[in-house]
Formats: sequence, C-alpha cells, structure tokens
Amino acid sequence: MESSPKKSVFARISPPARILLGMVAGAAVGLAFGPRVASLGEIGKVVIGLIKMLATPLILFVILDALLRSTLKAKSGFRVMLISMINGVFALAIALTLANTLKPVRVLEPPTSTTPVIIPGTRPLRVFEDMLGMIPTNLVDPFRNNAILLVVVLAVCVGIALRKFKSEQIESGATDYLAIDGFVSGGLRSCELLLGWVVALLPLAVFAVMAQAIGTQGLSILGGLAKYACVVALGLLLQVGLVYQGWLVLFARMPLKTFWTVVKTPVIFAAGSCSSLATLPITLRSLKQLGVSDSSARMSACVATNLNNDGILLYETLAAMIVAQAFGISLGFGEQLMIAATCVLATIGVAGVPEAGMISLAVVLTSAKLPLELLPLMLTVDWILGRARAITNVVGDCIGAVVLDRFEANHDALIEKRTACVDPPSQWATAE
Repeated sequence: MESSPKKSVFARISPPARILLGMVAGAAVGLAFGPRVASLGEIGKVVIGLIKMLATPLILFVILDALLRSTLKAKSGFRVMLISMINGVFALAIALTLANTLKPVRVLEPPTSTTPVIIPGTRPLRVFEDMLGMIPTNLVDPFRNNAILLVVVLAVCVGIALRKFKSEQIESGATDYLAIDGFVSGGLRSCELLLGWVVALLPLAVFAVMAQAIGTQGLSILGGLAKYACVVALGLLLQVGLVYQGWLVLFARMPLKTFWTVVKTPVIFAAGSCSSLATLPITLRSLKQLGVSDSSARMSACVATNLNNDGILLYETLAAMIVAQAFGISLGFGEQLMIAATCVLATIGVAGVPEAGMISLAVVLTSAKLPLELLPLMLTVDWILGRARAITNVVGDCIGAVVLDRFEANHDALIEKRTACVDPPSQWATAE
C-alpha cells in the first residue's frame, strides 16, 4: 500500500496563518528598508486586481445558478432587505452617537493651506440623475467597470427569464434547458477554481502591501489621527460585537463559539485582502460549514452584497462627522440625518473592493458641502480601517445569511403547525 506523499512545510500551514505570516514579514521588511520597497505595492495591486476581475463573473454565475437550481421565495428577498435595513439603522446610530459624544478629533488641525484638495470624479450626489446614469448602454460595461450593483440586477433579470424558459421547457417535455444548466454550472465551477488559484497568492499580496505601507509611512501615526482611527474602529467593533452578535444570541440562537470558529477564516482573509468581494468564495464555504442553506447564503452574500455594507456605511457617516468637527462646522440633527441618508445612497453603489470606502467618502463630503482637505491625511490610516470595514462587511454577510436561514426555518415550522391544526384532534373539538 503506497503512502500518501508528504506535504511541504508551506502546504501544512493553514491559509489564515499564511496571511498572518505575510503581514508580519511585510511589516518587518517595510521597517528595515523604508521607502525603497514602495514599489512592492504593485504586486498587491496585481493580485487584488485579478481577484476583483474574477469575482464579478462569479457573482453572475452564483446568482444564475441559484435562480435556476434553488427554490427561491420572493419573501426571502424582502426578509434580507429587512435584516440589512435594521443593521444599517444600527450602524448609523452608532456612528452619530460616537461622533456627538466623544467628539474625537477636535485636536486634529486642518491643513494650513486654503487650497482645496481636488479629487477627480467628485461632484454633488444627484439621486435621480445618478440612477439614470447607472443604466448601461450595453452588456459589457457592468463587467468592465466592475459595477457590482448592475451585475446583480442583470443577473437577477436574466436568471428570472432563464427560470421561466426552463419552466416552459419542462412543461412541454423539451430538454433544451439542460444545455443552459450545464453552461451555468460549468461557468460557476470554473470561476471557483480560478479564484481558488488566485486566492492562494494572497499571502504574497499581503506581504507586498504591508511592506509598502510600513516602508513609506512608518509607525508615526499619533495624536488626533490615532484618535480618529481608534474611534472608527470602536464603531465597527460595536457593530460586530453588539448588533451582529445580538442577532445570534436573541434570534438565531447559535452559540457564539460555533459561529466564530468557522467565520474566523473569512474574517482573516478579509483583513488580508481588504475586500469583502474578494472573500466571497471563502464566505460561501464557511456558511456551508455552519449549515446555512445555499439559497440563504447566496441571497445574503451575493444578491444582497450591496445592501450588506454596514462597515462602509458606519465609516462614511462617522468620518464625515469628524471632518465637520475638525473644521469647526456645527451640524444640526436634520443635517446629520441628511449626511446619513447620503451615505446610504453612496454605499449601495459601492462594490466590495479595496479603497471603495474612501472614494465614496469623497462623494459624500462633496454632496454635504464639507471640505476635502483632510482626505489625504485620513488616507494614511485607511489601509488599517479598510481592513476593519471589510471584516465588518464579511461578518454582516454571514450574519444576514444565518438570520435569513432562521427566518426561513421558523416560517416553514409555522406552516407545518398551521397545516397540522386544520383538522384538530377530537379532544380539542370537545374542549370548552
């Protein structure tokens, strides 16, 4: 009997441990060589770019596969929207509460220069015009621009049409739909394999990005900037620790240890890739380990991916308030609600890719007529906060799937109970 080949030392290290090793090694190289390793950051951009490129068609095939093969209920969509809305309200409440009570960056002085910082592409947010502008003129643009919201809408529309076609084929006894099923399942599996190969390169990307960040910026982040980072991180921690875990304890009734034992893997990957979208394959795999149904997992992590950006929503709201405080701009309650509403609209159109939160923050600040001068300063710690936002978004996807699955289970149990009560036992009929 032949023995199985021995694994190399690197192969025996778990993927999360490889990510952590990449972080530590990158920090060490950055401290040792300084700005000379700044060019290493390009390696990280290439790897993340590959993941971003493949993740978009993955979402298309996942949604198509779900609509063609899974039993999806219209109520599931409304339930996941309700869950996302509740989480979003809590995220906004946490952000506004921290900004108004702690007032974190009064010590952060605005730049002495009065020249505005121009960020290409920023302009006031006009809801109706922006919605019309999102309508693509061809089927290629959503994928070329990685417009995840448009890809989701396109996938849902095409999936519904293909599902209708499949039903007509089954009723007529034809089998043409089998070729479509095979193409969708083959495309999904191919995307999963390609992404798996690219994800294996994540430790290298993490090493390169960490070396660049530490080498060019060092460890001298002090004063108000440190307070800003800590307050934003505190807000994200409250969202994860109180709101998300509250769902598990009060509704889903899932032990916290069970949840975090499985979800720690996508959390670490999100910290390394700085992208909830890039972590999607690992997220779906972890939800399957938790026993969540495929339909609930895909509905929360794929279809509702643009609704589950609580990390970016909380960050943008809190950061906008901090910018206003730094410049001494007093905002009333109504103005704060308007900023929060603007953040919601901007967040819906943000894909789970690196730097997306900073880009949409520029749009929010412009729409709220707040200064942009502090954005470059805030960007110095965004490589840390971006990872915290990605972690929050990934945990939010997992919580949404678990809670949605619990909703579905409770609903099915209620239907069974009602069915059993249609013809009550004889002793119930004679009871007073």
